[in-house]
Amino acid sequence: METSTILIVAALLFSIGLAVVVVKRHAIVVLMGVELMLNAANLNLVAFSQYDPDRLQGQMMTLFVLVVAAAEAAVALAIVLQVYRHFRTVQLDEINELNN
Repeated sequence: METSTILIVAALLFSIGLAVVVVKRHAIVVLMGVELMLNAANLNLVAFSQYDPDRLQGQMMTLFVLVVAAAEAAVALAIVLQVYRHFRTVQLDEINELNN
């Protein structure tokens, strides 16, 4: 597959993820948008690693980003669960008592 095609797909994924994060107010959907943006970054790393003579650096960085994304998802879902237990909602607009 051509590098330009991969970069276009990555740009589309990142744009969709960014639009979801900016527009949506549901906490789980926002987390899904963040994951889309991280996967777009992974596609860029893999696409550009084919120009590296070693090729291992881009793939190792992609593996690192995947591990960080998994940890971020686990921590964020735990936080969302605790917020739901306290406020009985996951709508970000309705959670305005964070300073109490």
